[in-house]
Amino acid sequence: MAQKFPRDRFDSIPHGIERVGAHRAPARRGAGWVAFGWAALATVVLVAVGIGAVVVFNDRLNFGEPPVNTPTPSPVAAAAPTVAPDIPVTVLNGTTTSGLAARAGEALTAAGIPVGTTANASENDLTETVVYYATPDLEGAARGVAGAIPEADVRLSEQFAQIGTPLVLVVGSDYAAATGG
Repeated sequence: MAQKFPRDRFDSIPHGIERVGAHRAPARRGAGWVAFGWAALATVVLVAVGIGAVVVFNDRLNFGEPPVNTPTPSPVAAAAPTVAPDIPVTVLNGTTTSGLAARAGEALTAAGIPVGTTANASENDLTETVVYYATPDLEGAARGVAGAIPEADVRLSEQFAQIGTPLVLVVGSDYAAATGG
């Protein structure tokens, strides 16, 4: 026997609604566009994150773009080569070739540059011949020494200023090769 229950609000369904269950409401108009909008927003966010990642890692990746032309720095004016008759040059042999410092000292003396001491350097495997000057005002004198010695470069070094040697010529294997020694 079937029981009869009193009618309540769930028993009266408006006409035109085709419900299958008590909790299912009809789909709203435009509900498909909401899902499409969320998907489009997620796509835009993922693309923006990808572009941002490429920008961050662009320094490490080479995409074959030509290098950017940077302006070249203007050359620094070098001091004119001079001879300082009151400043003797210390000549050091930075190679294993015997007598190379004495030979360089003779070349300096022949050019009118005073030579103080000739000795062996603490290192004997140097490849470059360099004239070191202790203070910026001695650059011209250092360039004068470099002009008398083939293959010589000029560099500022405060290390020699600390030991009281304003001009030091360190001859390397390039000087030995240039002079045939």
